[in-house]
Amino acid sequence: MSDEPGSGRPGPDFATSVPGVFLGFNKSSLASSISNTPNATAYNDEDALIPDALNILSESVDFLRSLLVTRIMPSFYIIIILISLPLNALALVTFTCKIREKKPAVIYMSHLACVDLLFTLLLPLKIHYQLNASDWVFGEAACRVLSAAHYCYMYCSILLMMSMSVDRLLAVVFPIISLTWRSTRKATLICTLVWLLSLASTMPLLLMSQTVKIKNVGITCHDVLRQNDPTVLYYVYLFSILSCLYFFLPLLITLVSYFAIIYALSVKSDRLTTSSDKQRRAVIMTIAVLFEFVVCFAPTNGILLYHCVHLATGDHREGDSSYAAYLLALCLGSASVFLDPLLYYYGSSQCRNQIRSVFWCEKKKNKAKSKN
Repeated sequence: MSDEPGSGRPGPDFATSVPGVFLGFNKSSLASSISNTPNATAYNDEDALIPDALNILSESVDFLRSLLVTRIMPSFYIIIILISLPLNALALVTFTCKIREKKPAVIYMSHLACVDLLFTLLLPLKIHYQLNASDWVFGEAACRVLSAAHYCYMYCSILLMMSMSVDRLLAVVFPIISLTWRSTRKATLICTLVWLLSLASTMPLLLMSQTVKIKNVGITCHDVLRQNDPTVLYYVYLFSILSCLYFFLPLLITLVSYFAIIYALSVKSDRLTTSSDKQRRAVIMTIAVLFEFVVCFAPTNGILLYHCVHLATGDHREGDSSYAAYLLALCLGSASVFLDPLLYYYGSSQCRNQIRSVFWCEKKKNKAKSKN
């Protein structure tokens, strides 16, 4: 229903920012808000809106068309593809074809490599979108898939890393008792559950419209949503819950697990000299996982939660600035796809042995050639 003029509340056609959106408005609400705003600048006919298009704040337009968004961020995504594609493809082939005995760690890492690889293959769509000044040309369906895939990749990676940490905790602290728990079949079931949870959490993005026509920009993908859309509050609640359950809770479990592993290995190292190497690898794993959580996932989920709080309290202008920071954090979060191979190496003895065997064979071949 429409709000009365001068009430200070937006009319029915006002558009706002939600997780994935900037502040926007159409002609009728713009004229109303200007006429009821003290010291407002006059509305210029040159700024008349194109039919069926929203008008977002000039600061938002400048950001979407800025050098940062249209050049620097796509360049970063291109670097990610160049590094991630060969590393994760090689890791997936190694885990599925080269390693015959599939331990739980190998199962988790093969699924993590698959997640990274699928996400990397979708990045060209994101690159084209930003190089094209945030003007989406691939249609509504592709936009929904890309939007859902970004969140699905992030939460699936987090849940798989948490599963790996718990598996390592059981292997170190309860090596005998956990043999029945840490089976290949159960690891596969856990990975299947992780996929289902991640897909279920992002399913709403596949069911909701994600593209909006914006004046001076074009068709945006997952960047603008009308305030009178009934899904606005649903978005806020959805992403608030996802940030808490799919990031902060797994982060706590992962940190407790790795610190418990380091403590258990430090106790064992007093009695066994062979534990020092395991302790060193555990420390490196902890640093790598903590770095990935803090640098790649914490900014995204922290700003996302902050963004939701401001939108829930009606602070839409602050929501715009927080969403600009969120886009940068989302770009940075994509870097986890080439940090994961470090986890593969230090998290799986089978992976280390396979890599060493490849280099050992190459060394033998080079020695044989030099002798001949």
